[in-house]
Amino acid sequence: MDYQTLNFFALAFALSFALTFILTPVFCKSLGKYLKDTPTALKNHQGIIPLVGGISVMFGFLASLTIIRFTTNFPTGTLRNLRGIFLGTVIIFILGLIDDIRKPKGLSALIRLIFQALAAGCLIYFNVKIQFVPKPFASLLTILWVCGLTNAFNLLDIQDGLAISQALIASLAFLFISLPSENIYVNFLAIAIIGATLAFWPYNHGLFKVKSFLGDSGSTVLGFLLSALALGVDYSAQNPLAVFVPLLILALPIFDTVYVSAVRLLKGMSPLHGSPDHVALRLFRRGLTKKQVLICLIFAALVLDILAYTVTKSNLMLTILIYLFVLVFALFFTVFLREKVK
Repeated sequence: MDYQTLNFFALAFALSFALTFILTPVFCKSLGKYLKDTPTALKNHQGIIPLVGGISVMFGFLASLTIIRFTTNFPTGTLRNLRGIFLGTVIIFILGLIDDIRKPKGLSALIRLIFQALAAGCLIYFNVKIQFVPKPFASLLTILWVCGLTNAFNLLDIQDGLAISQALIASLAFLFISLPSENIYVNFLAIAIIGATLAFWPYNHGLFKVKSFLGDSGSTVLGFLLSALALGVDYSAQNPLAVFVPLLILALPIFDTVYVSAVRLLKGMSPLHGSPDHVALRLFRRGLTKKQVLICLIFAALVLDILAYTVTKSNLMLTILIYLFVLVFALFFTVFLREKVK
């Protein structure tokens, strides 16, 4: 990687961070009275909180990549994939913003899935898709992957700092794994996400006087971006089984979504109906403080990312052992969560 490319990476991070950090309090003051989240039976936060995090993250991220796009001189087509990501991100953002405006009713699940599939189609058109399966199935699996991750991060966003920290850690993992590759757009995408999430985290966690939530416009955008980011990295250069590395990097939001959906179905509820069955909420009811829950899940994400990176550099036997270890741990953790809590 040459010195000029490193400078552009630094610029992408700085722009994304600075714009998100500066614009969050501006949007809270100007738009907070129109976009706000009030406490409910499932949301026990204190007071009315502005839902403008998605707007500031979106603006910081897109502005950063737009400036980079028009200030770099990479070979023609190098950043072409970003067009599909741009289009898809805008669709997901508008969809989430409408959902935020219409709270608490929101949009129907069918409408959300239709437009999420359309956003996934934008990725596929610009060749951001699953590459290791035959073409007839690649597009379908890509749509399922994108829609699943988009909604997984929306479901995960039930505690201050949780979704934003998981997005930050996952982006760092994708960046470190992709750096040796020639997919320049992946590196820029990861760096822009890192800058935006790092800048918004203090506001989401309430470290400043100004506090804001991501809202559906923020959580779904992060899920969509990470699903797209996962599709651009070459994991299997040294190990063919490393194609499943994204499942390790994004294991926590995936596990939370599968677990919550399964529990709701077993209760005779729709998986789309809200309930306090999320992993974070169950750990909280076991006696952990919200801070301890956040630290535990951050630590778990870091361990999973280290294992993911190890898989990309390992032989087949070690890879199989790592996958089995994660699977067995997930099963034990599931049993732990199912135990009766007071």
